[in-house]
Amino acid sequence: MKFLFNLGVLLLLIAALLIWVQLPWYGVLALVVVFAAWMAFSLRGRQAASVTGVGISTLRQRLGSSSVVVIGIAGVVGVLVALLAMGEGYSETLSKTGSEDTAIVLRGGSATEVSSVLSHDSIVVIEQAAGIARDKQGKPITSGEIVVAANLPVKGGGPDEEGSVQVRGVGEQAWALRPNAKIIAGRNFQPGMRELVVGQGAQRQFAGLQPGHDVKLGAQTWRVVGVFASGDAYDSEIWGDANVVADTYRRGSSRTSVFVKLTDAKALDTFKAALAGDPRLQVDVDTTVNYFSKQSEGMSKVMRVMGITVGSIMAIGAIFGALNTMFAAVAARAREIATLRAIGFRGVPVVVAVMVETMMLALLGGVVGGLLAWLIFNGWTASTLASGTTGQLAFTFKVTPVLLWEGLKWALAIGFVGGLFPALRAARLPVTTALREL
Repeated sequence: MKFLFNLGVLLLLIAALLIWVQLPWYGVLALVVVFAAWMAFSLRGRQAASVTGVGISTLRQRLGSSSVVVIGIAGVVGVLVALLAMGEGYSETLSKTGSEDTAIVLRGGSATEVSSVLSHDSIVVIEQAAGIARDKQGKPITSGEIVVAANLPVKGGGPDEEGSVQVRGVGEQAWALRPNAKIIAGRNFQPGMRELVVGQGAQRQFAGLQPGHDVKLGAQTWRVVGVFASGDAYDSEIWGDANVVADTYRRGSSRTSVFVKLTDAKALDTFKAALAGDPRLQVDVDTTVNYFSKQSEGMSKVMRVMGITVGSIMAIGAIFGALNTMFAAVAARAREIATLRAIGFRGVPVVVAVMVETMMLALLGGVVGGLLAWLIFNGWTASTLASGTTGQLAFTFKVTPVLLWEGLKWALAIGFVGGLFPALRAARLPVTTALREL
């Protein structure tokens, strides 16, 4: 019978946690309101409030053991929010790169720019397609671009320590296609020259990227002449003239991608139809904002899984800490609880009192952990590791209200699990046995 009871409690606990994970903030608020009304207007609720008040008043006497719960849960929430903030920052950096009224054209079947190759003839056809905006001189606003990976010394690393940076060869219309990219130091490169402008993120990661310095790309020496800021993924890149970059890496007249400015966001269908209807082309077209958002999906999922996995492992430890603390608290108050039950208090108020006490400690731990994560990690700059085809991407951790709310929900879930079984033990403890324990 006891086994069936414990099994039923476990199944109910699992169901409650699954519902809790999906519950929005207004759902939690509604539960709090209903619970407060129950404690204020029902007999058992008022009894629970009385028992809770007595338990809270003794927290000072149990400061050490209570701190174990708070610190343990604060650690779980802090680490969880920090890891999720890493994925949030990475995803946001890529998702805000590009816009709805600019499109990227890749060779058909290519998932990324570095795996795409477009011939010169294809580029000429693409630039004449319908739906492309034109400048004051009537020229289509397009930029045939080439992306390659290069190795450069890492700032603060050893003499032989290098990292991979993404080098982008761009056309003269590249800046019109990316109006948020601005030169913040030095000047722009001159077409036909081995000159570079570097993103501020790349400048933070790699040594020797100050204006006036020379760097080695391929077999050629290049001069850094400026620094630009765009506030997105382009900040991690180095830009140069597309023709010169192509010559350096022996790519001839081919390009990896073509960026185009559309007449408006609705012109994408017209542009795609024009390219799809041309038998000379086999290309894929998407808006730049969609393309870069898709690039973040895989890595963001990995970061989120990693955060939840690490958080879950730490949460198990925090739950055991809460269990030990609350079992000890129940044992220390066994005679008090038995006396309350002997004078007419039911088991439900006792269960609720122990649960509320644990949840309050958990809430405090969640607030502390979330606050520490926000103070330490919000805006923290990090970068991805380079792959074989792409360079490092600099991004900042983003501790959002949604992540803080998720951390609080984890804290309360840990408190719920950690307090439930001690609360049930207190409610089921035989009165006569409890009175004889002390």
